[in-house]
Amino acid sequence: MNDDDHVCLCFHVSKRKIVNYCKRERPPVASLISDCLSAGTGCGWCVPFLKSLHKQAVAGDTNPDLPLSPAEYAKRRTTFRTTGRREAVDSAAEDGHTGTKNAD
Repeated sequence: MNDDDHVCLCFHVSKRKIVNYCKRERPPVASLISDCLSAGTGCGWCVPFLKSLHKQAVAGDTNPDLPLSPAEYAKRRTTFRTTGRREAVDSAAEDGHTGTKNAD
């Protein structure tokens, strides 16, 4: 996912804003991201991704990332909004480590 791609699609919060906030403010828990940016307070889809980015940023990862392309991310969110169920996310993302960066 690119830095300017939106992680929170409800409030149009980019990965760059989330990562910079985490690096600058070092919130002890990911839920504090919503206090500043409102991310995660709409449909709830992005919450696991906020947690992943938070974990990577506070651990000192120089380039926190998510394992999905923006198109796949939006597609899965649409499914989530329709069904209320999440598709399985790469286990590396759940651990806060993606290993590779998508070119999409």
